[in-house]
Amino acid sequence: MRRAGDKALAKLVPVLLEVRKFDALIEKKPGIFYRKSEAFLHFHEDAAGLFADLKISGDYVRFRVSTGSERKAFLAAARKAAS
Repeated sequence: MRRAGDKALAKLVPVLLEVRKFDALIEKKPGIFYRKSEAFLHFHEDAAGLFADLKISGDYVRFRVSTGSERKAFLAAARKAAS
């Protein structure tokens, strides 16, 4: 599984726009977010779809973000983890 490239990130624009609203996060590179000095969130792509790796309680949790309902669930978890 590789980091999401420009084409994959283009499919995630609505998700990225929401994540960019989180005050606690800084986007250091497109689709790669930090909280303070720690990596917090990044995206992957492969044949199975698009995925987000979100740090929750110190460990990364992988969320599939290929469908609208998956993105909604991911954003809810991201909001909670970022607060």
